[in-house]
Amino acid sequence: MITGGAGFIASWVVRHLALTYTNDYRIISFDKLDYCASLNNTAQLNDKPNFGFYQGDITNPVEVMDCLQKYEIDTVMHFAAQSHVDLSFGNSYDFTATNVYGTHVLLECVRNYNKLKKFIHVSTDEVYGEVKDEDDDLLEESLLAPTNPYAASKAAAEMIVHAYMKSFNVPVIIVRSNNVYGPHQYPEKVIPKFILMLQRGRKLTLHGKGTHTRRYLYGGDAADAFDTILHKGLLGHVYNVGSYDEISNLQLCSMLLKHFDIGGDGKSVHDYITHVQDRPFNDHRYAVDGSRLRSLGWTQKTSFEEGLRTTVNWYCERNRGSRWWGSIESRLQAYPEPPSPPPSPSLEYSIL
Repeated sequence: MITGGAGFIASWVVRHLALTYTNDYRIISFDKLDYCASLNNTAQLNDKPNFGFYQGDITNPVEVMDCLQKYEIDTVMHFAAQSHVDLSFGNSYDFTATNVYGTHVLLECVRNYNKLKKFIHVSTDEVYGEVKDEDDDLLEESLLAPTNPYAASKAAAEMIVHAYMKSFNVPVIIVRSNNVYGPHQYPEKVIPKFILMLQRGRKLTLHGKGTHTRRYLYGGDAADAFDTILHKGLLGHVYNVGSYDEISNLQLCSMLLKHFDIGGDGKSVHDYITHVQDRPFNDHRYAVDGSRLRSLGWTQKTSFEEGLRTTVNWYCERNRGSRWWGSIESRLQAYPEPPSPPPSPSLEYSIL
């Protein structure tokens, strides 16, 4: 059972596991189909006998327990979450409800179900808080010091997960990944958002001076990481999933302009950027040490340049965007408003 299975990272894992282990696992995608999810993300699996979809909400214990019992679930990979940091500054109750309470509901159902072999909880590197340029990469034992409502909700969820492991022997593994990007990502996140803005001939809206950096991992590499953790990860352990590719927002703008062949007229990258008000607080950088996971045999295979090229091509081919998720125009603004339900898009069944 993979919660949030119609979302971005989880759908990469759903597709990977369903296509790789056709005779070993039945993969159940559990998703309430929030604004950022799409059944298009897993449509290529609809005719696969080892794939199923259950529309449900992790905050609803009846639906969670029904799915666990109906499909005789033995492993849960918990991805479902509100994850867009910008929205958490003005819509924070939703983040607490989904990320904290939803995780609590899931754990309580798992405890009562009492047949689970493994519960993989997906967290984020943001729970560590800001890492200074001169600081070492953070290990799994580093202090959690979140600085925004989203990160705080994920840290709180981790505390509940840890408590259920200690109090009720829930077989837990916690995963903290840095930023993941690639095809199928909802365009409120910076890379697909900027791609679709350039496709529409717009200037890129950049928070502050654009000097903040993030480490980026391609979706396929993230799926491989979760595969490794599923099969080789030790219960009770935490695993950082870290990339070597640290890119500033300004560098990202330059790379995307190059992919669109924009800027060869002697203009500066700043001519194609509108600097907008920054978040109330914006961590300068995150940096995690992923050596524990690499010791299990996982390696990053996709360079940022290669992954970005693939991602740009995916969004530009057949004008993916509104055809994939429905109306996305409000997501392309500098500071998105809390989402309202968009019209349901028609499914596309040819997925790269």
